[in-house]
Amino acid sequence: METEEKSLNFIEQIVEKDLQEGKNDGRIQTRFPPEPNGYLHIGHVKAICMDFGIADRYNGVCNLRFDDTNPAKEDTEYVDSIQQDIQWLGFQWGNVYYASDYFEKLYDLAIRFIKEGKAYVDEQTAEQIAEQKGTPTEPGVASPFRDRPVEENLRLFQAMQNGEIEDGKMVLRAKIDMANPNMHFRDPIMYRIITSHPHHRTGRRWNVYPMYDFAHGQSDYFEGVTHSICTLEFVVHRPLYDYFIDQFAEGEYRPHQYEFNRLNITYTVMSKRKMLQLVKEGLVAGWDDPRMPTVCGLRRRGYTPEAIRAFINTIGYTKVEGMIDYTWLENAIREDQKEKAPRVCAIFDPVKLVLTNYEGEGENLVAENIDGHPELGTRDMLFAKELYIERGDFLEEADKNFFRLSPGGREVRLKNAYIIQATGCDKDAEGNVTTVYATYDPDSKSGTEGGNRKTKATINWVECNTCIDVEARLYDRLFACENPSAEEGDFRELLNPDSLKVVTIKAEAALAKEMHRPQVINGIAQVNHYQFLKQGYFVVDPDTTDNKLIVNRTASLKDNWQK
Repeated sequence: METEEKSLNFIEQIVEKDLQEGKNDGRIQTRFPPEPNGYLHIGHVKAICMDFGIADRYNGVCNLRFDDTNPAKEDTEYVDSIQQDIQWLGFQWGNVYYASDYFEKLYDLAIRFIKEGKAYVDEQTAEQIAEQKGTPTEPGVASPFRDRPVEENLRLFQAMQNGEIEDGKMVLRAKIDMANPNMHFRDPIMYRIITSHPHHRTGRRWNVYPMYDFAHGQSDYFEGVTHSICTLEFVVHRPLYDYFIDQFAEGEYRPHQYEFNRLNITYTVMSKRKMLQLVKEGLVAGWDDPRMPTVCGLRRRGYTPEAIRAFINTIGYTKVEGMIDYTWLENAIREDQKEKAPRVCAIFDPVKLVLTNYEGEGENLVAENIDGHPELGTRDMLFAKELYIERGDFLEEADKNFFRLSPGGREVRLKNAYIIQATGCDKDAEGNVTTVYATYDPDSKSGTEGGNRKTKATINWVECNTCIDVEARLYDRLFACENPSAEEGDFRELLNPDSLKVVTIKAEAALAKEMHRPQVINGIAQVNHYQFLKQGYFVVDPDTTDNKLIVNRTASLKDNWQK
């Protein structure tokens, strides 16, 4: 029991304490409340795992609620993608709600605030209001419209809703305390006018829209949320969250807000505004560009739901902000795929190898999809006289520390095949090796009695006539600096120029079965993962056609970035 307690994060400890004390009649209800103004990213996943995980662990319910209070930035495209990503991650909501479901209730509540003298219409500009807010150590200055008569505030607010007032000309503010040390209590804005864009659900029904601080807590209350979990930047908003609810709530029930540290990862940005800028300016190929930290980008890069959830579980939840090294995310997919991804040979910088003493048309050799796991299947590899090997696996003149292929009697094993010895090479006019010559030992076949002979090196190969050309997209970190958000100047100038390299490689014939457009189920391409021996983990890209196989590098076999 003691060990189990230590494994709980601090939010889970709070939930268990509430259950023990019988709060909310033993009911657990959370919510995940994204704004549909962009695609989900890995930072959202941390919140998703918390919100849905708490509900799942304690037999509660987690609802999905879209915070759709700003029609100028929101779209049904984002609504659809958010639902798709949550389900792909392995979670299912109890109900789907929208903040717009409560527009009528919130508007009526605003009218109540006005009638009770707790809200007023302000005609100042946004700049004027900001200037009068004061500082954390100095009180703010009251708006000249703060003491407007109730009847006038009601008339003006109705005019705002009727579309009679231009955008930005008036706002509705809560009348609280301009001297409060918490700046959020200094008459926060409750409603603003937006007539320039129709709402994706309500169309032109509304011309005034509630601000986050006014809509969020009330929506939690309307839905019966018990634990409203968000990130640390909302700590200072919590007193206002409680204040608004206390003005109208009846009975003992109250939703309570709890905060945890958000996720920051090195070599990327988590700002949806910056991500949108990258997409709109064509600096990435879209929201699902495999270099992006979006869920759809990670999916296209080859990350699995299991790997992403394992990563989130590893980093945990605290009340202290920090920066997580990107390597942790890569390690999660390596760990996830090491016993799952079938192995294949792929040659990235090919040079031809000719076995001068090999006779015949070739033979099929059997290779295990994952070494040591014959239960996971095998595949045939055609072995013949002419093969491709990696250029770096041969040196015409090598020192004693080079154990791969080189003339001089050194033995090297071809993976799953035979032992060979290099005898020489051909070069072009620039001195580049074009063909390597070698002899093979026919009695050294892997898996036979003679194949037990040990060598200091094993190299990969593919057969020249049956191998296929594959486009490999080699993705790396999106930014060249560790924390681009902390750097001064234009963040776009910090992009890593080597974040994508496209090469054509030679892959063994087993991959030919992937040369077709992937099947799409529920909007998601169903693609396969592989480990290219000595190269890394790869996934088939949805751009693949019947004539062209395209793969994305998910992660190298080990971290080479620090080098």
